[in-house]
Amino acid sequence: MITVTEVTATAGTLKRLTDEGVSIWLDDLSRKRIESGNLAELVDTKNVVGVTTNPSIFQAAIGSGEGYEEQLADLAVRNVTVEEAVRMMTTADVRAAADILRPVYEATGGRDGRVSIEVDPRLAHHTAATIAEAKQLAWLVDRSNVMIKIPATKAGLPAITEVIGEGISVNVTLIFSLERYREVMDAYLAGLEKARAAGIDLSTIHSVASFFVSRVDSEIDKRLTALATDEALALKGKAALANARLAYEAYEEVFAGDRWTALAGAKANKQRPLWASTGVKDPSYKDTLYVDELVAPGTVNTMPEATLNATADHGDIHGDTVTGGYAQARADLDAVERLGISYDTVVKQLEDEGVAKFEVAWQDLLDAVAKSLSGKGVDGE
Repeated sequence: MITVTEVTATAGTLKRLTDEGVSIWLDDLSRKRIESGNLAELVDTKNVVGVTTNPSIFQAAIGSGEGYEEQLADLAVRNVTVEEAVRMMTTADVRAAADILRPVYEATGGRDGRVSIEVDPRLAHHTAATIAEAKQLAWLVDRSNVMIKIPATKAGLPAITEVIGEGISVNVTLIFSLERYREVMDAYLAGLEKARAAGIDLSTIHSVASFFVSRVDSEIDKRLTALATDEALALKGKAALANARLAYEAYEEVFAGDRWTALAGAKANKQRPLWASTGVKDPSYKDTLYVDELVAPGTVNTMPEATLNATADHGDIHGDTVTGGYAQARADLDAVERLGISYDTVVKQLEDEGVAKFEVAWQDLLDAVAKSLSGKGVDGE
């Protein structure tokens, strides 16, 4: 039982974060979280106004089997394929979460109250298949507050344009590099232009660009540690924040340009930066590092529940911690580069690993569901 005092205490920090223009989204979803009332409780008590999912999240949720027994039994009786079973379960969860968040969606004019679901990660390098899957997912979930997640691979960029051009809201995921982020914003603007030409109301289209944070530190810190010099060790924990802050600088630049101004006149919405991978990987860092130090207007921070709770308990929200730090951010990344650590190599590696990890998680999910279906006496293959 949560007391009024506890709600007030935890809400204070989270409310300050919200008041600074940061939308708090939960980076997790499961049938248990939905049916227990936990998701609704987080919306009511912890300023959560959106939900993100990914293949790893669904693998953990559905792989446990908890809450999915009845649906699995029904799917097994129907002798559906494993892939159809997975999509029926994941879209059911996203649909239910979208209904819980519907009041937020309506209160914010579609800005928040969003639930994201990702295209099959095995399609990350196939443009046409990604487009088809995105349209299918939007149809399956059938909720206006769904966002379809498309990875920011080279093949994903034209898919983003096409899907936005169809009037479907998109969460662009797995962005690690500043160059790719600019390409993502360009793809979004091209999609809006395509939608406008088709007569679609641009005010109904929303998008976020998920810029990954902690994984950048994990990889660069590993290389700095290997160098083991005082100069290298002094740079640990700085690259991820520098990268994210320069991404926000790019966002400010693009959404102040003439191309955007023309679209804004047609009531288009900015594609907000979303800070993803905000759970701290290095236990020596403060567990709210990627929340406290990435506060800026018009952003989203999607947090695993542990980070959300930590922020509520002892987050240090003290105003904008992004826009005044561009010069230092450039200096930090330049210093890393001078030590022989290639930024381009690191971000390319992280993108490749990100896609691969989601592919593995998706396959693990398929295998777990196949086992559950066959265990009910029906061939799910």
